[in-house]
Amino acid sequence: MLQHPTSHPYVVSEARNTSWKNTLVEGRAATYAVAGAGAPVVFLHGYALTPRAYDRALLRMAAQGVRVFAPSLPGFGGTAELPPAEQNLAGYARWLGGFLDSIGIAGPVTLVGHSFGGGVAIQSAHDLGARVARLVLVNSVGGAAWSPGGGDVRPIGERPLWAWGAAATGDALAIRPSVAGLLAITADAVGNVLRNPLAMWRLSHLARNADLRGELDELAERGLPVTLLWGGDDTFIPRASFESLRIALRNPTVVTVAGNHGWLIDDPHGFGTAMATVFGVEQTQPHTPAAVTL
Repeated sequence: MLQHPTSHPYVVSEARNTSWKNTLVEGRAATYAVAGAGAPVVFLHGYALTPRAYDRALLRMAAQGVRVFAPSLPGFGGTAELPPAEQNLAGYARWLGGFLDSIGIAGPVTLVGHSFGGGVAIQSAHDLGARVARLVLVNSVGGAAWSPGGGDVRPIGERPLWAWGAAATGDALAIRPSVAGLLAITADAVGNVLRNPLAMWRLSHLARNADLRGELDELAERGLPVTLLWGGDDTFIPRASFESLRIALRNPTVVTVAGNHGWLIDDPHGFGTAMATVFGVEQTQPHTPAAVTL
């Protein structure tokens, strides 16, 4: 078990704020946040949210000496929805490649995805090849496994909607962000649902049923560095799904933290510490899977 040091060479300085910018991706509007300076890191947010809900977490990550780009994914915030035929994970991955083109990032990036954003990140790392140098999955969808009551593991599509809803409600009530953070989460979720409820329903179905184990197996075969960040108290993404991700990746680096599905919103300092650990472990031991508990 690796122990996280009290100080880390990658911690540079606290980024003071994020800035918001607009761009066009294939002729459609997109918004994104930027913070920090250094090597490019792209952060993909969770379902029904935008990067605004993660503002403090993004600043903590930027403080590790990287430049964070956090787009509002298509259909969320100020970013235009994808055409109907492209409203799938492959469509989101294609859009991300266009987004990188639009902001002038040609070289490889570190790709970080939370929840639904993790599913998009997996597909993007698979489809975009050398444009992704490292993948970090934070309580990500894609494992496609569910174990009711600790029993037999079943396909996650069999998990009842009420179980998803109960887990989501309990997880949301457990988050204790700042007042500003709570307002951002509420504004994101309510605003996105009111703008396009049918799109939110389609995306929730996509997130709930995502099975990306084949893509993960190919990423493992390529040798792409992948780290799983896992809030150990998550009930929204079942433990069986996390284990399925880990098995598909052939025992990747795992960093376990205290917290639930939205732990990085609740504890941005802990997220910054976890990302410092990710950067440090992969810099010093790039070929050795590690188990880290923070």
